[in-house]
Amino acid sequence: MIELIIDARRKDLGGFEVGRVLPFHSRRMVGPFIFLDQMGPAEFAPGADAINVRPHPHIGLSTLTYLFEGEIMHRDNTGATQAIRPGEVNWMTAGSGIVHSERTDPLKKAQGGPMHGMQAWIALPTEAEEIDPSFHHFGEDAQPAYENQGLFARLVAGEAYGARAAAPVSSPLFYVHWELQEGVRTAPPPGKGAGGMSERAIYVAKGEIEVGDQVIREGQMAVLAATGEPTVKALRPSSVMVLGGEPVGERLIWWNFVSSSQARMDQAKADWKAGRMSLPAEDDLEFIPLPDEPPTPPVVSYP
Repeated sequence: MIELIIDARRKDLGGFEVGRVLPFHSRRMVGPFIFLDQMGPAEFAPGADAINVRPHPHIGLSTLTYLFEGEIMHRDNTGATQAIRPGEVNWMTAGSGIVHSERTDPLKKAQGGPMHGMQAWIALPTEAEEIDPSFHHFGEDAQPAYENQGLFARLVAGEAYGARAAAPVSSPLFYVHWELQEGVRTAPPPGKGAGGMSERAIYVAKGEIEVGDQVIREGQMAVLAATGEPTVKALRPSSVMVLGGEPVGERLIWWNFVSSSQARMDQAKADWKAGRMSLPAEDDLEFIPLPDEPPTPPVVSYP
């Protein structure tokens, strides 16, 4: 029932670690999900430099930020300024091009505290790659949720279990957050053979689960077979993200850019280098410069 297990690769971003799950050398995407990072977990001391991601550009994708703990302030060049807190959803669609920053509010930085969350990039279907950029925020109560006998489930984006989340997705997908108490059994949304999505995966952000008869540990993703319908059992209290969807086709990924066209990718690089993409009005004093050409094959750097 499991095609592949992917171990998150820990990367130090200067005092803050992420676990990079996607893209992986033998599995670049799951449905339209082309990038997945686990942010933290981390505990920042009062006054410590926390999340401090300078303005940077994106094209051809939507980003989805979701937190278990902490807070991040989002600003972008559509005029959006929005703090995201646990259980909320920041959904930013880059389309033809957007510039945003992600930082810790100075007051929160002075206080210190935990940071733990997920950031996903969802590649847009070809016909939507150049749509106008936009930003949407959804509060904790805006997502469908279910709780019973040690299982908490929140539908973060897309459709699953007969419910639909508020985020304006552009292709068939689902993204679900589970909190499981030890011994709880549940199941992911169905695969293609049962009338569901073609591609699915389960990522353990905290804890340990059993998928079928295989143990999946903290920091591991199990990519499921298209037709398998496994039962999931929590071996200890666990935080789990379940994701999947229909493929949107091959995509190039370089730095923060995603596209089906090399020419479009090259244009985005030139536009950012030449300063043709505006910075957020409330965060326009610095930015991340275009990096040097990466080695071949391309590598992804966190924004």
